[in-house]
Amino acid sequence: MQQLLAWFDSRQRLRNGADDPRRVDWLRIIPFIGLHLACLGVLFVGVSTTAVVVFLLSYSVRMFAITAFYHRYFSHRTFRTSRPVQFFFALIGASATQRGPLWWAAHHRHHHRHADTDDDVHAPRHGFWWSHMGWFLCRENFETRAEQIPDLVVYPELRWLDRYDLLVPVIYALGMFGLGTALNRWAPGLETNGWQLLVWGYFVSTVVLIHVTLTINSLAHVWGSRRYATRDDSRNNLFLSLLTLGEGWHNNHHHFPGSARQGFYWWEVDISFYLLKMMSWIGLVRGLKPVPERIREARRVPS
Repeated sequence: MQQLLAWFDSRQRLRNGADDPRRVDWLRIIPFIGLHLACLGVLFVGVSTTAVVVFLLSYSVRMFAITAFYHRYFSHRTFRTSRPVQFFFALIGASATQRGPLWWAAHHRHHHRHADTDDDVHAPRHGFWWSHMGWFLCRENFETRAEQIPDLVVYPELRWLDRYDLLVPVIYALGMFGLGTALNRWAPGLETNGWQLLVWGYFVSTVVLIHVTLTINSLAHVWGSRRYATRDDSRNNLFLSLLTLGEGWHNNHHHFPGSARQGFYWWEVDISFYLLKMMSWIGLVRGLKPVPERIREARRVPS
């Protein structure tokens, strides 16, 4: 029972202690392992057009919450928004099962301060699997680095999300099951049901979302082109940009992290920025920080 409660309360987990901080905490990551195994449910629930559409929508909406809010807003403060909008997208981001916004932003800020050095917890120099996911499965990096995010810890609702980081994904999963059950009853022509949307809308969508997000750590520092002579090994990669709604312009981002736009030029597709721009038209966000011309033209790698 204590371990079950610990999965839902991050403070409980921290009190459990750790003899080796770099050791994978296998008890703690049982839900993460179960998430992957649950994807095998596709063999039993089948697939439908409705399931595919829900999968894509579930992936895209939550990816936007991660890229635009967890990353560009909470980690880098590249625009401003109201407290209700801040919390709303923090909730959607939490449903992506990548922990709370405070934990995410704190580790990301630490990454930028130490990118591709021995102190960077997910630098590819530590090995592909470690940089991809080993770093957040170990005890050493479970704790939220509060000293990195003094501007965010003042919000009690964000601290609550961080403490109960598994609660929102569970509610989201139940919502998918409920949606499928309702469609099966009231719109049988859509040929879906609760179990099918649970598997496709939550389990499969979430696993794909997690690993695509993690490729920015494991691949975008080794695969792609370099426009700017940054002190790290960040790369620009069109393929990863399309999958992550614009995060793949990673060399651009490390050159100037303060921009809300990571595709610096019109031909660099940055869907998250386009959506943020539209949100700014109706006042949901404001103060989108641009890339100054002098910054955009500085420190270029000779072609």
